[in-house]
Amino acid sequence: MSIPPILLVEDLHVMFNLAGGAVHPVRGVSFELRPGETLGVAGESGSGKSLSLMAVLGLLPRHATREAATIRYGDQDLIRTNAREMRKIMATGIATIFQDPMTSLNPVLSIGSLLEEVYLCHLGGTRVAARERAEEMLERVQIPNASSRLNQFPHELSGGQRQRVMIAMALMCNPKILIADEPTTALDVTVQAGILDLLEQLQQDLGLAVVLVSHDLGVISRLSHRVAVMYCGQVIETGPAKTVLKDPHHPYTRALMQCIPGLRNGRRSARLSPIPGQVPVMSGDLTGCQFRDRCSFTQAMCSERDPSPRQAGTGWTYRCHFNPADRLDSRKGVPA
Repeated sequence: MSIPPILLVEDLHVMFNLAGGAVHPVRGVSFELRPGETLGVAGESGSGKSLSLMAVLGLLPRHATREAATIRYGDQDLIRTNAREMRKIMATGIATIFQDPMTSLNPVLSIGSLLEEVYLCHLGGTRVAARERAEEMLERVQIPNASSRLNQFPHELSGGQRQRVMIAMALMCNPKILIADEPTTALDVTVQAGILDLLEQLQQDLGLAVVLVSHDLGVISRLSHRVAVMYCGQVIETGPAKTVLKDPHHPYTRALMQCIPGLRNGRRSARLSPIPGQVPVMSGDLTGCQFRDRCSFTQAMCSERDPSPRQAGTGWTYRCHFNPADRLDSRKGVPA
């Protein structure tokens, strides 16, 4: 019997009503997350990754509107949940760590005060209990000398330590889901590896379900069970991470994979292949495949109608008018 998803999103749309007209940065996004699973959400900057997750939590600016067929956390309907109940869910149910911990941590509060505030606001209890929990969480995220770190301020910590503090804050109230939005951005490679190891260990220890948002497919492939690749506000390919990243069926996913540098015997295996062109602005007439102007195999129908999802395997779909065997890179004469 299949385990029901802990988070279910169906047909999510976000629209910005601007002076120059409406912009549609998220269009028809659907995904599900099961207990203990990691879903990797990949794509270029501006593809709608972070915005989709913020829309799920209702964290949108005033000029934005959200529509969806379903946004469900367990048996709770998040579309109809009020702001007070949503704040509780965001602490004890779905916690988030953001891209830049330096701008997310209040610079005038000590690390201890920041952690204690989360505990007291959502769980209540005494400040002594909150202090003990804060120290426990710093130790869990592997920050040495946790008791003394509680008295320090964010600027006194390194970038990696600040990110660990963000993770500790997110886990203060024992959430079931952790949304990690570009958790390794601006960190050194060795520090990135430590953060990823920590997330993996915490997931195993606490049974967390994780949504990992990243433009780095190396990060996605390392931690994710499933992957959802986004482009122009749509999920254009989704399925088991190992399967999709080994043999991507959508031209955009394939192009992303070709952008990754590789080494063989100490030498670069091949010249990098950047994706030509720019991501289009999501306004005006959005008919057709939005990747068509950057794709090496574009036909008339790509402009005339939207591609429907095609089945590539169990739980694996991609949005393209053609399957890989039908596509031929017109410039290179190889499958696109």
